[in-house]
Amino acid sequence: MTGIVDLEKLLESMSPVLVEGEFVFCNVTGQLSEYIYLNPLATFTELEGLTLVLSKSSAENADISFENTYKQITLTVHSSLEAVGLTAIISNKLASKGISANVIAAYFHDHVFVQSEKAQAALAALHEISGKNG
Repeated sequence: MTGIVDLEKLLESMSPVLVEGEFVFCNVTGQLSEYIYLNPLATFTELEGLTLVLSKSSAENADISFENTYKQITLTVHSSLEAVGLTAIISNKLASKGISANVIAAYFHDHVFVQSEKAQAALAALHEISGKNG
């Protein structure tokens, strides 16, 4: 199944959904294998260390520090990794509302992490883009 490349179709087809739970971005030292038991939602290796995206409860239970909490909004449209402009439109819309957009593109969908306290406003803004009411 091939993802959608056409920006207009992506915007018309997306149905943003707020995922249950709160997530945190953590920076840790060591190897991913040391943290796999935490079942990270996402990982990324940078020069400064390993970034883990974890459920808030997993980070707290493992005594891993974090600064802020985020809610995940999944766009629920199969976007192609080759699509151009979707992230820009999403981040610009959220920026206009004073909401940061931390976007992770996975194989099937794009996932936007927003400050927990701004999640409902972010969801409403994304529904405005798609022309759908939440």
